Amino acid sequence: MIIPKADRLAHVQEYYFAKKLAEVAALNAKGKQVINLGIGSPDLPPSQETVEALTKSASQPSGHGYQPYRSLPSLRKAMADWYADTFEVTLDPETEVLPLMGSKEGVFHIVMAFLNPADKVLVPNPGYPAYATTARMAGAEPVFYNLSEENGWLPDMAQLEELASQGGVKLMWINYPHMPTGAQATQEVFEQLVSLARKHNFLLVNDNPYSLVLPKSKPKSLLTVPGAKDCCLELNSLSKSHNMAGWRVGMILGRKDYLDTILTVKSNIDSGMFQAVQHAAIEALHNSEEWHQERNAIYAERQKYVHQLLDMLQCKYQTNTVGMFVWARVPDHIADVEAYLDKVLYEAGVFLTPGKIFGSQGERYLRVSLCVPSEQIVESIKRIKQHNIIYS
Repeated sequence: MIIPKADRLAHVQEYYFAKKLAEVAALNAKGKQVINLGIGSPDLPPSQETVEALTKSASQPSGHGYQPYRSLPSLRKAMADWYADTFEVTLDPETEVLPLMGSKEGVFHIVMAFLNPADKVLVPNPGYPAYATTARMAGAEPVFYNLSEENGWLPDMAQLEELASQGGVKLMWINYPHMPTGAQATQEVFEQLVSLARKHNFLLVNDNPYSLVLPKSKPKSLLTVPGAKDCCLELNSLSKSHNMAGWRVGMILGRKDYLDTILTVKSNIDSGMFQAVQHAAIEALHNSEEWHQERNAIYAERQKYVHQLLDMLQCKYQTNTVGMFVWARVPDHIADVEAYLDKVLYEAGVFLTPGKIFGSQGERYLRVSLCVPSEQIVESIKRIKQHNIIYS
């Protein structure tokens, strides 16, 4: 007897990296020793103070029970203070900050809290696959809006106006600094998007975890736009900015009634964040500017070697991007980018991410992570040269 899967999964596939990393693990089991330049999991540790705060708190016998669904007031205050210092956004820690066990969790919570079947969701192409996947799981319809290199990977406002005018749009995702391209939005773009959300009465959400990784200017928040809280939310995370990806600490920022709606979903799914992780997150949010600069200096060095790798592959890329990835256009003589990158993986033992997994607008691109030591990037260059697959 076989129990059929739910209908909602008919158009939902296993996350690309879950499948690909299993493939990489199988190659490693055969002795391949693959260098993983595909996934953005920080290999650098959190600050020493963060780790010490975790161990100190975990050693206390009173901190191992269920925790408040809204998390500790001290964590909400630390998040509000961090937003004030970093983004110049004022938030009430009692009502406008909701900690999460990772911002990926927040994507799902927002979808479950606000979308009904047949609602439309505006999703960036290219963009984070979870935006479309969660919409489909809720029975909603993802409607893709195109981002292009020619437009600096920023939304085409005329196209958005056309899509929104067709009706039924309940939610729109943006993600600046943008993943996978590293593009930054301007304040003018944020203002135009807020105006569009007001005009067509939908919720606009900015997913903002990359602002502190190789920033080119002062970090920006959607919530700096006057009146943005009326129709906007912002997600953020300590995963990339504080080297805490596996710790699962994120946040949703915005108006009280929106967060209360999201909490209705969240409180039925988890039972609160481990207290020691909360205490560690508070400490992390007080990391010094010097700590962030030291981390970014390491990423900047790695980025130079990634640029050398991409130059060797005859790929074109931009140097003014933000975040822990380099997004590059593959030369036209490569007919099938994914097949070519599989060849690089199986012959040279180097895993690079095909841009098509982020949408059709990424078809001619690849993405390289900065989350490996410089020595491994140099080794990747040597391997690809040795296997003579540069011009394949």
